[in-house]
Amino acid sequence: MMSLEDAADQPLTKDQFAGFLDRLADSLVEDPEIWENASLDQFLRAWSTWVHDMDGYFTNRGEAVPEQPTWQVLAKMLLAARVYE
Repeated sequence: MMSLEDAADQPLTKDQFAGFLDRLADSLVEDPEIWENASLDQFLRAWSTWVHDMDGYFTNRGEAVPEQPTWQVLAKMLLAARVYE
């Protein structure tokens, strides 16, 4: 099975994104030690911070900063919110 990180790098359909969310929730239950932001408030604040800083993420990767989020960009946001400070 593809890692969550690899899945977030692929274009996602709505159904694939829903499956990604299920896997993300499973990772919190199965591997909580990889989550620096395991509580809802920490997670949401980290998500907000990453969204404010995301232009740099895309610029550093040589990618265009998205005008509108796609399912793929939402997946990247959620992954970043696990650990972003």
